[in-house]
Amino acid sequence: MTFYVWFLFQLCVASPTSVPQPPCLKGCDCHSMFKFVNCSSSSFTFIPNATPSDTEHLDLSRNNLTTIPVRAFWPLWRLKVLLMNDNNISHIADGAFSSLQSIQKLDLSRNKLAALGNRFSIGLNSLRELVLSENKLKALLSNSLLHLENLEKLNIRGNRISFIENGAFRSMTHLRRLTLQDNNMTALPHGIFSMLPKLEVLNLQSNQINSTDIKVFTSLTSLSLLNLVNNHLENIKFKTFLSIQTYGTHILLANNPWHCDCDLQRVFRKLQSVQRLILDDYFNMTCTEPPQLNGYRLDDVDNRLCIGETVVVLIITFTVIVTVVAAIVMAERNRKKSTGKHWSEENDMPYSSQD
Repeated sequence: MTFYVWFLFQLCVASPTSVPQPPCLKGCDCHSMFKFVNCSSSSFTFIPNATPSDTEHLDLSRNNLTTIPVRAFWPLWRLKVLLMNDNNISHIADGAFSSLQSIQKLDLSRNKLAALGNRFSIGLNSLRELVLSENKLKALLSNSLLHLENLEKLNIRGNRISFIENGAFRSMTHLRRLTLQDNNMTALPHGIFSMLPKLEVLNLQSNQINSTDIKVFTSLTSLSLLNLVNNHLENIKFKTFLSIQTYGTHILLANNPWHCDCDLQRVFRKLQSVQRLILDDYFNMTCTEPPQLNGYRLDDVDNRLCIGETVVVLIITFTVIVTVVAAIVMAERNRKKSTGKHWSEENDMPYSSQD
C-alpha cells in the first residue's frame, strides 16, 4: 500500500519535461519553457498554422511571406511579441490581427507595404510598440490607426509619407515616441499632432519640411525632444516654438538651408532667451542665403545681420531730418524775405510823401 501511494505521488509531481510536448513545426525552433517559437530564415511563404497555442513570442522574420490573411493568428491569443520584419509583405487582410488580444510588440519593418487598410489596427488595443519602418507607405489615414489607444512607440521611419490626415494619431493618448524620419513630408499643418499629450520625442529628421504652422506643436504638452534636422527650412516664426510649454524641450535645427537675415536673427535671439527651450545645435546652424553668407555659421554672423538694416534706417532717418530741417530753413527765409519787403515798402511811402 505504501509503495502505491508513493507511486501516485511521483506521478503528480513529475517535472514538466517528462510530459510529452507536441512536435515543433519543421523549419522552426520551439522553446516551450520560454513559450518562444523561432521560425526565422526558414524560407516560409505562408504563416504556419501549427504554432503552439500558448506561444508568447513568435519570430517569422527573414522569410518570403507576401500576405497576412484573415485570422492568420487566430489560435495565438496569448501572443505578446510578433516579429515579421524582412519579408515581402505587401498586403494585410482586414482583421488579420483581430485575435491578438495580448500583443505588445509588432514588427513589420523592411517589407513592401504601400498602404494600411481601414481595419489594420483592429485587435491591436494592447499593442505598446509598432514598427513599420522601411516600407513604401505614402500616407497615414485616421481609420488605419484607430484602435492603438495603448501604443507608446510608433516607428514609421524610411517610408514615402507625404500626407498625414489630421486626427491620424487621435487615439494614441499614451504615445511617447513618434519616429517619422526619412520621409517626404513638406509641411506641418495645424492639427497634425493633436491628441498626443504624452508625446516626449518627435523625430522629423530628413524630410522636406519647408513650412510649419505656428500652432502645430501646441498640443504637445510633454515634448522633450523635437528633431527637425536636415529639412528644407529657410526661416521660422518665433511663435512656432514659443507654443511649446514643456520645460527643458531640446530642439535640433541643423542642416537646413537657412536664409540669414535680420528677421531670422531676431527669432533666434528671442528663442535663446526662453529658458524652457534648449537649442542644442545652434552653433552648427549655417547660412545658405544670401550667397555672400553661404557656409557661414549663424552664430558667427548673427550680430552683423541687422547692421545693414540699421544703417539703412539711419540713412533714411538722417535724410528725413535733413529734408525737414532744410524745408524749415527755406520756409523761414521766405518768411523773412517776404516780411522785409513789406517793411521797406511801408517806409518808402512816408519818405515819398515828405518830398
